[in-house]
Amino acid sequence: MQRIHVAAAVIRDARGRVLIAKRPLDKHQGGLWEFPGGKVEADECVEVALARELLEELGINITQAQPLIQVRHDYPDKRVLLDVWEVTAFAGEPHGAEGQPLAWVEPGELVRYQFPAANQPIIAAARLPRRYLITPDGLAPQQVLDGLARALEAGIELVQLRAPSLSAHDYRALAQRAQALCAGRAQLMLKGPLEWAEEFPDAGWHLTARQLRECIGQARPLAAERWLAASCHDADELAAAASLAVDFVTLSPVHATASHPDAQPLGWPRVAELLLGFNGPAYVLGGLQLSDTDQARRVGAQGIAAVRAFWPG
Repeated sequence: MQRIHVAAAVIRDARGRVLIAKRPLDKHQGGLWEFPGGKVEADECVEVALARELLEELGINITQAQPLIQVRHDYPDKRVLLDVWEVTAFAGEPHGAEGQPLAWVEPGELVRYQFPAANQPIIAAARLPRRYLITPDGLAPQQVLDGLARALEAGIELVQLRAPSLSAHDYRALAQRAQALCAGRAQLMLKGPLEWAEEFPDAGWHLTARQLRECIGQARPLAAERWLAASCHDADELAAAASLAVDFVTLSPVHATASHPDAQPLGWPRVAELLLGFNGPAYVLGGLQLSDTDQARRVGAQGIAAVRAFWPG
């Protein structure tokens, strides 16, 4: 069965809301909500197809867009490749030119709408920022909190609290304070035994590669409404993350780093190859700067994860 290539768009307005449309009842997956777009014709590039479809469906012209995520999904009756772009500027007023209902939705509210199964990774990508801050190890708890407060003021929206040098007691105490600091401002991701998760209902969990391997063959260890991530370094770990239905991953190291001098760097070509086979948002990590974000997006990543590049001072 040939895979159908579809161009789709996560369209944002000036307030950051996302535009979704309801599929006609007589179409495949009819009655569900979707991200606007349509089929890429033979010998047609994705950008041209997306521009054509959005003009036909919504009456708008794209003026600014970039790749967001690619999703391959097999339904019982069709196989699709969703080539999704993020549209952040356009000309015209979107309207249902084909009579389809439209809705502008806050990213966090997308989970309340019913979408086709293939759209679930797109929903995650639409909700996630481009920067994933990992806190530096070796700092006193108050130094971590002070730096985190400055990072939040600078616009960081996704934080991994990593402090392996702290005792379990001190880490959990720090996590409680960090959770309060991030409330309503950023999504906090914690690390450690999953048994701790009930103590931190507003936090997500970031699995180590070891934890990920230990979960192979098991059900997702965290409720669907909570963020679950995993650290990956190769194709096998990406496959394990997919089977566990994690919401996003980090893939590392892209370049050699002082913190992990023995780790073999992947390099951008291998990163692109690995992400081509992964249906989910991925942050690339390892020797990167904010200026690498565009390159990361070009190879299929959600964005950059970093310690030094995003930590204030």
